Amino acid sequence: MATYLDFEQKLKAIQDDIESAIIRGDTHAQEILQKALQKEITQVYSGMSDYQKLQLARHPDRPYAMDYIELILKDKYEICGDRHFHDDKAVVCFIGKIGEQSAVVIGEEKGRGTKNKLMRNFGMPHPEGYRKALRVAKLAEKFKLPLLMLVDTSGAYPGIGAEERGQSEAIAKNLQEFAALKTPTISIVIGEGGSGGALAIGVADRLAMMQYSIFSVISPEGCAAILWNDPSKLETATKALKITPDELKKLNLIDSVIQEPSIGAHRDKHNAAKAIEEYFLNELEEIKQDESYLDKRYEKLMRYGIFGG
Repeated sequence: MATYLDFEQKLKAIQDDIESAIIRGDTHAQEILQKALQKEITQVYSGMSDYQKLQLARHPDRPYAMDYIELILKDKYEICGDRHFHDDKAVVCFIGKIGEQSAVVIGEEKGRGTKNKLMRNFGMPHPEGYRKALRVAKLAEKFKLPLLMLVDTSGAYPGIGAEERGQSEAIAKNLQEFAALKTPTISIVIGEGGSGGALAIGVADRLAMMQYSIFSVISPEGCAAILWNDPSKLETATKALKITPDELKKLNLIDSVIQEPSIGAHRDKHNAAKAIEEYFLNELEEIKQDESYLDKRYEKLMRYGIFGG
């Protein structure tokens, strides 16, 4: 059953009416209601606040990494383990084909349902997850395969065990190694891009965000707690952080915003997956045509943090 947020309740009411008209066999009513639905979709999704976009990024029906991998990756084979500790299920790695292009895909997976969420640790990787990602990225480099990374985490796991096994070192190592990886790399934020947990697979030739995703140094909840010690400041914190794709594109912190279906990826995952596939293949072709892509990646990374007085 689909989940509707507070600001989507009118959409739910119209959709319920459409289903009733279908049961009655009333085609005239269906046509009228479909037009009303499209009009309401335009009104709802064109005037959202930053906080509403945050809610969409966390929507329980939003496609996760495995949803996209199932839809866009053919002949896939999963690669497991970091060869040091164990296999972190919060990070998934596959080799396969996107269209006719052989590729490696690394994603952060939150999981659905209580049992699966626990297995995936709610999409919060341990250091062995990032070490697995680096091992697989090096494999892609060895066999000259392009790399697609799907970012979706509230942050790296902050538990004692993760700290004991070198969480910060694992993230820092990935930043260093991914910056110099000798194969085309494309990273896409598909839901939440939280802090270092997102950056660890976010260094790439192209960094894009889905239209209703977020990318932030800290969660809005954490920001509100630190600055005001007041949970009611959540919406204020969300706006102040500038975590939406349009804001980050203006600041030149990301390269592209991938448009989602008019009703959002959480309602139309097939067309959302198609948008990701098309973006990957188009950008990959552009990167491959430029032999100096490594130099341009370095230049792009060095521009981060520059500001005018």
